[in-house]
Amino acid sequence: MTDHDALYKELLRNFFREFMELFFPETAEQINFASVEFLSEEVVVDIAGGTKKRLDVLVKTRLKQEQAFILVHQEPQAYYQEEFPERMFIYTARLYEKYRLRVLPIAIISHKRQIPEPDTFGWELPHLEVLRFRYHRLHLRKLNWRDFVHSGNPVAAALLSSMGYNEEEKIRLKLEFIGMMTRLQLDPARMELLAVFFDAYLPLTEEQEQQVWHEAKQIYSLGGTEVMEWKTHFERYAMEKGLKEGIERGLEQGIEKGIEKGIEQGIEKGKLEVARQMIAERLEPQLIAKVTGLPLEEINRMRQ
Repeated sequence: MTDHDALYKELLRNFFREFMELFFPETAEQINFASVEFLSEEVVVDIAGGTKKRLDVLVKTRLKQEQAFILVHQEPQAYYQEEFPERMFIYTARLYEKYRLRVLPIAIISHKRQIPEPDTFGWELPHLEVLRFRYHRLHLRKLNWRDFVHSGNPVAAALLSSMGYNEEEKIRLKLEFIGMMTRLQLDPARMELLAVFFDAYLPLTEEQEQQVWHEAKQIYSLGGTEVMEWKTHFERYAMEKGLKEGIERGLEQGIEKGIEKGIEQGIEKGKLEVARQMIAERLEPQLIAKVTGLPLEEINRMRQ
């Protein structure tokens, strides 16, 4: 089961500025990104509703033209919830109550429901509007992925798979993602993060993965000495599958076992290297475990 909260948390913590510049450029223009602090473990309790929620992303920052701080609260929502606008208001009210700072609330909607969702909450009495609360709303499934494939923004690459597409477009979508990644040239840990996020929302069959790898090598000249530094799911699969098939076709049984053992050892070594890089980037242990397949206990030992 996909951990939507963890995926979005890592994406937004690592690419907060890029996210704001891509989807809310006018707001981003007013933010001083040299002064950004992520507030962690913020819990909001709804006493009447009987719920407790740990906020996904809460950023404390400054506006360029003012000395006062503001809070930016980003809330990913992966399923439809009728009372979601009320919940956004409660989160914002609790944050203001605690910090006495202005709050910029942002809802990131990723579910497939196409009915327009509200971006306001409030109530009124005869002759008096008591409350009118508004928040930024980004409904990813209503965006056309083709509008973002030429972007140089890493968040656009990751979120391609959360935008609107049909089954016939999945291979083309993955190929466009690979093209964006080759142009971005980020460090391995961040490229891995984008790849894991993308793959989580665009699952492909084994046959589709093979087709993507075959076409990617032709389009982007991948393979041989031109293999890319980052390793997505399909690249790891293609490397392992191709090596094993080559061994099966041409080598004796005894040699084959030795080589396969060496391949397995190499893969395990590669997992450890990726884990070390992601630990150095201070990524969440749960995400590192998801990327590498290593036990969480081993990752925690490596972090010590």
